[in-house]
Amino acid sequence: MAKKDYYEILGVSRDASESEIKKAYKRLAMKYHPDKNQDNKAQAEAKFKEVKEAYEILTDAQKKAAYDQYGHAAFEQGFGAGAGGFGGFGGGSAFDDIFSDFFGGGRSRGQSASRGADLQYNISLTLEEAAAGVNKEIKVPTWVTCDICHGQGTEKSSDVVTCDTCHGAGVVQMRQGFFAVQQECPTCHGRGKVVKNPCKKCHGEGRVQKTKTLSVTIPGGVDTGNRIRLSGEGEAGLNGAPAGDLYVQVQVKPHAIFERDGSNLHCEIPINIALASLGGEVEVPTLNGKVSLTIPGETQTGKMFRLRGKGIKSLRGSAMGDLYCHVVVETPVNLTNKQKELLKELGESFKADKSAKHSPKEKSFFDKVKKFFG
Repeated sequence: MAKKDYYEILGVSRDASESEIKKAYKRLAMKYHPDKNQDNKAQAEAKFKEVKEAYEILTDAQKKAAYDQYGHAAFEQGFGAGAGGFGGFGGGSAFDDIFSDFFGGGRSRGQSASRGADLQYNISLTLEEAAAGVNKEIKVPTWVTCDICHGQGTEKSSDVVTCDTCHGAGVVQMRQGFFAVQQECPTCHGRGKVVKNPCKKCHGEGRVQKTKTLSVTIPGGVDTGNRIRLSGEGEAGLNGAPAGDLYVQVQVKPHAIFERDGSNLHCEIPINIALASLGGEVEVPTLNGKVSLTIPGETQTGKMFRLRGKGIKSLRGSAMGDLYCHVVVETPVNLTNKQKELLKELGESFKADKSAKHSPKEKSFFDKVKKFFG
């Protein structure tokens, strides 16, 4: 029976790059892994072998060139695989590389010391705290180095001996059918050494769980999504290895008055129709207190006033952002009878003036409506 095309087996084009071929191989190798196909193991192993054969040919420049020119005949005539052909799975480099990616094992040896994991702490700040900067105390549950054995797992260094199961390698080899997989040693858990007389406090772990209290200095200008790195404040490492880092993730709470846009702030300033019409002074809030804002006469809703330097300091510089005040002219409510009479009188005076100069937008709008309907 004729063999399938190697490119077709991997599902790639004939001009596929080596990285594309390797990516396709990884996907198919995982798909046909025998452990994932317990119900049809024999067929999965055969398919896996076929995929590996295609991969080995197409990632070898000499073999690939011969295959592209002569097809499968190149290897039947002695161009390619050499003694043993493609049947062997006894630790070829491609096989080891793939299983190293899948299981984290491959041919690597156990680690005598492993750096501690990095941690993340989410902190919520008010806008005022984020703008000015603040010192915060945080409590972080984590692993810390045992203060009795100082991370060694035992008080005596002579009590640390080479693991008899893996002989210090940290990994053991498990065979399944035609291939072998290296796994973490179940006795020493990848360390390559075992403790004969474990520390009574940490039970040989070299570290204990503890809630640490840390002081964090948060600079002014931080915003949601910014992270502050505290070096060495993550989890303690195994066997005395260095600790990981702690990343403080900033989340700024919504504010009742201001909306933030980078270093700038925005807020709405509601004013009544008398102030909007005649003009005057109004107090507006800033993060550092109130300031007076002059409203000119005949101000319309949506008018924006810029207060320079009343925003937030940039995190990466000394420049201050601005505060943008957006005017909203309010329609009065809960009017007294006298107020209603005054407004009615004002409205009548508008009607009596045929020039429509008091409401130019209103006149323009209705002129457009009149033209629209012909």
